[in-house]
Order: sequence, then structure tokens, then C-alpha cells
Amino acid sequence: MSVEPLPNIDRSTLRERSLQALRSAITSGAYRPGDHLGEVELAGRLGVSRGTVREALRHLQQEGLVTVSHRSMLRVNSLSEDEIRGLFRVRAALEGLAVREIIALPDRSAAVAALEVAIEAIAAAGDDFSARVEADLGFHVRLCELSGNAMLVESWRHLEGRIRVTIMNRDPEDAPTMMTPGRHALIVEAIERGEADAAVAVVEEHMAGAAEHFAAAPAR
Repeated sequence: MSVEPLPNIDRSTLRERSLQALRSAITSGAYRPGDHLGEVELAGRLGVSRGTVREALRHLQQEGLVTVSHRSMLRVNSLSEDEIRGLFRVRAALEGLAVREIIALPDRSAAVAALEVAIEAIAAAGDDFSARVEADLGFHVRLCELSGNAMLVESWRHLEGRIRVTIMNRDPEDAPTMMTPGRHALIVEAIERGEADAAVAVVEEHMAGAAEHFAAAPAR
């Protein structure tokens, strides 16, 4: 009786799954800022080699989620108040560009409708903190996508991990005040009116408020 050979495991897929698992653990708050990330422990938990974990951690360093600390130990990164404010200023610039490009579209009605659906998702999340975070970020990445500028979306995505760490490591009872449907509706209303400068001003005010909120809020 012949035996079918076992299929080869795709090493790149294994590496990607490990990267996704570690990224999710950090951005969900399972690992907190300052937590040590040991290769041996992580390799055991994930059931992969230390080399695979090392590659994943190196990638997370490039994303800004992991940093090298004392004695070359890898830890979950913690953003300072100045870094948080800088992060939200960059978001304001990116999303301000997004609203300008949406307003410049020959017909922005479809974009407005899509953003209204995204606002409904924020409302539907209710008091579920994790769901509210996902809906809030979903609105903002949708805003970038609707601009039609792929490089803009890529730039926003590059910041996403640090945005999530900033939000998830603050008190969940306070954060939803930054994630209300009404705050996002102001952006959409300005886009619908075709008022580019007003829309950008709303985005900048939105981000400035969020920056001060998260910079001032104590980490959990």
C-alpha cells in the first residue's frame, strides 16, 4: 500500500500567521506596553521555532509596536505624550487630504453614503469597547479608501498598530467619548456640502481632541 507524501508546510505562511498572532495580541491589549517579549516563551506558545518568532518580532519593530530596551530585551512599545500628539497630527494630515480628494470627486454621493454606513456601525457598537474601537477605526480607514489614493491608505495602515496600542491601553470608560457618531457626522456633513476647508478643519479638530485625550489619559 502506497502512502501519500505529507504536503510541505509553507514557511512563509507560518511566519505570517505568527506575525498576525503577535500583532493582534499587542494591539488588543493582551500584551501591555513594557511587557517583555521572550523568544523562547513566544515560540512555545505559538508552536513555532525561535527563528520564526525572531522574524515576526523584527517586523513588529519596524511597525513601531516593539522596541529594544535594557540589555537588548524586546518589549511592547509605549508611546510618550509627544509621540501620541505627533501620531494624531499625522493622522490629521492624511485624513485631511482624504476629505479634499473625496470632495474633488465628480460625484461624492456614494462616498457620503458609505461613510454614513460607517457611522451607523459606530452607533451599533453601543457600549462594547472593542466593537466601538473597530467601528471607529473602520470609519477612518474607509475615509482614506474613498479618496481613491492607494498611497494614502498605505500610509494610514502603517500607523494603525500604534493607533490601536494608544487606544487599547487607555481606560475603556473614557475612550468612547472620542468615538461618538455625532463627532464623525460633522466630517461627513462638511464633505456632503463640498466645503473642503471646513471638512479639513473638522478633521483637524477631531484629531487634536483625540490627541489631547489619549496623551493625558493614564495608561491602564
